Amino acid sequence: MNSTVLIVIGVSVLLSCITIIVLILKKTSGARAIFRAKHEAKEILEKAKQEEEKTKREASLEAKEKYLNLKADFERQTRDRRRKHNEMERRLVHKEENLERKFQSLERKEKDFAQKERSLYSREREITEQKEKYDQLIKQEVEELERVSGLTQEEAKKELAKKVEEEAKLESIQAVRRIEEETREKGQVLAREIISQAIQRSAAEHVVETTVSVVDLPSDDMKGRIIGREGRNIRSLEMATGVDIIVDDTPEAVILSSFDPIRRELARLAIEKLVVDGRIHPARIEEIVETVKVELEEKIKQEGESVVLELRIQDINPELIKLLGKLKYRTSYGQNALQHSKEVAYLSALMAKELGVDSNISLRAGLLHDIGKAVDREIEGTHTELSVELAKKYGESEAVIQAIASHHRDVDFPSIEAVLVQSADTLSAARPGARRELLEAYIKRLEKLEEIANSYEGVAKAFALQAGREIRIIVESQKITDEKASLAAKEIAEKIKEELDYPGQIKVMVIREMRAVEYAR
Repeated sequence: MNSTVLIVIGVSVLLSCITIIVLILKKTSGARAIFRAKHEAKEILEKAKQEEEKTKREASLEAKEKYLNLKADFERQTRDRRRKHNEMERRLVHKEENLERKFQSLERKEKDFAQKERSLYSREREITEQKEKYDQLIKQEVEELERVSGLTQEEAKKELAKKVEEEAKLESIQAVRRIEEETREKGQVLAREIISQAIQRSAAEHVVETTVSVVDLPSDDMKGRIIGREGRNIRSLEMATGVDIIVDDTPEAVILSSFDPIRRELARLAIEKLVVDGRIHPARIEEIVETVKVELEEKIKQEGESVVLELRIQDINPELIKLLGKLKYRTSYGQNALQHSKEVAYLSALMAKELGVDSNISLRAGLLHDIGKAVDREIEGTHTELSVELAKKYGESEAVIQAIASHHRDVDFPSIEAVLVQSADTLSAARPGARRELLEAYIKRLEKLEEIANSYEGVAKAFALQAGREIRIIVESQKITDEKASLAAKEIAEKIKEELDYPGQIKVMVIREMRAVEYAR
């Protein structure tokens, strides 16, 4: 029993000791954990401080770097502005010096001019005094001559001028006849050969235009749609295109009337597009017309480019190319202006090659000789004057400009190329079928030709032949000699040129014959 109690007590004491030991151990372990935690917290704080310092240093460095960059940019901009300012200052100083020099130069010139003006005034006064003295002497001499000759000054002048004029006419007629005969003998065969070869080698198409165009319609019902309610569609078309639209009894067609062929073509294309589109009302009409205008301008440009490419002409101004394209829609006496210009270019260039002169000048001048017809409806002036102005404006050479200026003999021929252009223009216009005239105008021209010829003194009869391209004049042999017959032909030709408008050229032939008639009884 006692032993049991002792054992129990011993065990209890042992358990107590163990418990105490365990408690002591736990307390020691917690202290160490707290110590470690404190140590770790301290390390974390130190690291945080280090990171903070590092961040501060980096931020400080970055701020310093940005500051330096901004400072450098500011200094660079300041230097640039200072340099520009200095440059402007130098320029201003230089300009000021130039102005000062010019001002001094003007002052010197003004002084020289004033001195020369005084000198000229003095010289003019001396000349006036000398002139008065010489006029007095001449007056005395003239009075003495009038007294001796018994004629006044005007009478003597007229007598002398008349005599000199008659002698000069006879001498010039004889000289012209001799030169013409020599030239005709030598040049007739060669000229015919060159011209015939040139015409044979030119194969241009010829189109006859009028002032009206006909647009075919799919049915007569389309006429009503073109007219529109109360005529609003047809009015919109006429206002947008500037063309008179005639809707009459012609089956399945409307007629477009205008003296401007480009407007007529614009209206024709617009109506065709509207018929295909089917939507015909004022808004759509305006839209279609604007679209067709752009397309037509492009087509005109392409026409000009194709002609330049076909003739192989280089370095021609784009504006001249557009104007060439416009000539496709321009006619003269029914002859298409663009085809006529191409033909003149071909003929003049071919003849130039045969004669060994500059074919490039002839080609360019031949193509551009009627370029003024593309704008003569918009700008006042003859087509020759307008052609010369356009050629000058767009950089053509002086040789080409002079050839254009003389193609209707408004000025004297400056070169052989100019003569060839004029000849080619005449050939193209005078070729049978090239141009067309109204019957009334044709008859009036023939009557006017004969009237001009019959008005000349000494003419017995006059006959217009070959569709008005030749006039034969029979003169009275008692009144007109052989020499005066040549003079009569020239004077009648000049009078025809002054009073009559005609395409091509007119041949004037004066015939003089002497008939001796006797009767045997």
